[in-house]
Amino acid sequence: MAIDPAYTISSKASGGGRDGQVVSDSGQIDLDLRPPKEMGGSGEGSNPEELFSAGYAACFLGALRATSKQAGSPVPDDSTVTVTIGIGKDDADGGFALVATIESYIPGVDETTAKQLAEKAHEFCPYSKATKGNIQHTIAVRV
Repeated sequence: MAIDPAYTISSKASGGGRDGQVVSDSGQIDLDLRPPKEMGGSGEGSNPEELFSAGYAACFLGALRATSKQAGSPVPDDSTVTVTIGIGKDDADGGFALVATIESYIPGVDETTAKQLAEKAHEFCPYSKATKGNIQHTIAVRV
């Protein structure tokens, strides 16, 4: 698979990684990172899972809009996507692993259609492609 990137961006982490700072080259992201309280941290900063969920939600909504438009049934403007990222112990190797729940809210369509639209977006979304086979995904819809 050959990909010619139309856009690239870099971010630099410093300090302690999950307990440090992250800054993007554009300067749009300039955050203190702190582990969440649930993982023994102060919770007084962002964390990689929060950033990942935000990026994934935005990307998936874009994929949902694009694929539904291509199919001739664009989703309503008030459609939303919520991505919940979980992190926990990975029994396979003793490290940590991620799980993702992707919930698409598509008002005004029946549940079967909403599920089909969400599945098509999941096939198309670059974040979904990048994590396929690497993390557990749950696709959910609300209508």
